[in-house]
Amino acid sequence: MKAFVLINIRTGELYDVIHQLQKIPQIKDVNMTFGPYDAVAIVESKDIDDLGKILAGSIQPIPGVEETLTCLAVEI
Repeated sequence: MKAFVLINIRTGELYDVIHQLQKIPQIKDVNMTFGPYDAVAIVESKDIDDLGKILAGSIQPIPGVEETLTCLAVEI
């Protein structure tokens, strides 16, 4: 399962947060963005439960992460 996680990051902590995100094995790519969110991470997980654990246990606890929005990818 693939998901795009849009992330709002506290001012001044963008590079630190991105560096921490890059250490998470399930995150396949992370980029800074312009617009309403500061970064987007591509996450691959076994299933929706695993995705929830990655979000709650690995992404959201990173200091500087203020908000996330998860968009599930659909294969067509």
